[in-house]
Amino acid sequence: MRLDKTLFVLALGVFGIATTEFGVIGILPELASVFKVSIDKAGWLLSAFAIIVAVFGPFMVSLLSPYDRKKVLVFSLLVFAVSNALSALATNFTFLLIVRMLPAFFHPVYWSIALATAVENAPPNQSSKAVSTIFSGLTIATVLGVPLATLLVDLWNWQSSFLLSAMVNIASLAGLMWLLPTINATNTKTGYSKKEILRKPLLWINILLAFCIITAMYSTYGYMADFLKSVSKMNGKEVSIMLFLFGIAGVFGNRIVGKYMSGKPFQTTFLFLVALILVHLLLFVFGSYFVPMIVIVGIWGLIHTGGFLISNVSVASSVVPEAQEFVNSIFTSCGNLAVTVGAIIGGFWIVHFGVQQVVWSSVLFLGLSLIILLVKKRLG
Repeated sequence: MRLDKTLFVLALGVFGIATTEFGVIGILPELASVFKVSIDKAGWLLSAFAIIVAVFGPFMVSLLSPYDRKKVLVFSLLVFAVSNALSALATNFTFLLIVRMLPAFFHPVYWSIALATAVENAPPNQSSKAVSTIFSGLTIATVLGVPLATLLVDLWNWQSSFLLSAMVNIASLAGLMWLLPTINATNTKTGYSKKEILRKPLLWINILLAFCIITAMYSTYGYMADFLKSVSKMNGKEVSIMLFLFGIAGVFGNRIVGKYMSGKPFQTTFLFLVALILVHLLLFVFGSYFVPMIVIVGIWGLIHTGGFLISNVSVASSVVPEAQEFVNSIFTSCGNLAVTVGAIIGGFWIVHFGVQQVVWSSVLFLGLSLIILLVKKRLG
């Protein structure tokens, strides 16, 4: 198969599922108001989705691995589209929460197949670049999906935000059906032992590092819209523009990390962590100043977006190429568990200390990430 075409089509699907998962970030304040729940309870629309992924990820990947990969990918996006359509019909918070959880079962399946395909078909020294192409779908969702979802609420209503996500999923589904070549099912006669892989200390160190990094990222980012409205005093349109700026900057950040992560993983990860700590400190100091926040949000997006790529490459580098799909399912579970924990901790921090203080929850986990990275370097 032609690698570039395959990667870009798979990234289109990632754009669809990422818009569904993270599109609620910009509209949490509106949903909390409409359904008369607190902002931390509204945060469960993000964290409950992630819990399902975390708990059922490896099981769903193993269950569906014997089937045609292309058909599995297409069906996964169909479930996402139906879920978003049902979300737009929700009349109470419980129903919305339940239908938001349905596509989460297929989220890790899509991610694992997409990432494994990228690694399996890329030259050995180009695997990070191939993975960064898949993650570009997440970045573009940040650029377009999340800001558009936020803007639609301001222009029309919250239902239009979910309908947008449904249309994005349908477009992604059509792209996969027409453009994606056949991808063979996973060979069940693998050349590795899952038990042996799970006994690798390096794998668990990298999983712990990934968990702390992603938890740190989403403790604050998960409540970005609330922070910009409450602390920076921005209106709905201005928040949409800031989310768009965040995502545009993230496109470049993703490319930079993809370029350097293969050759200099430790240095790239170290600089990422230090830079993200500094950005959160700037958010705390200048959060109430409109103009400085425009610059800070751009820098934040440039740095933040590389976190998933750094985490994935670190975890995937722990095992042999044949085990990529299995390990990617573990990474997807780890990442979504971290999103859950980040959303819960961020919500807890806001309720008890105020929204401006939420940045310290991220700084705490970024500090832990630095310690784990240095321990890994010492042991390695």
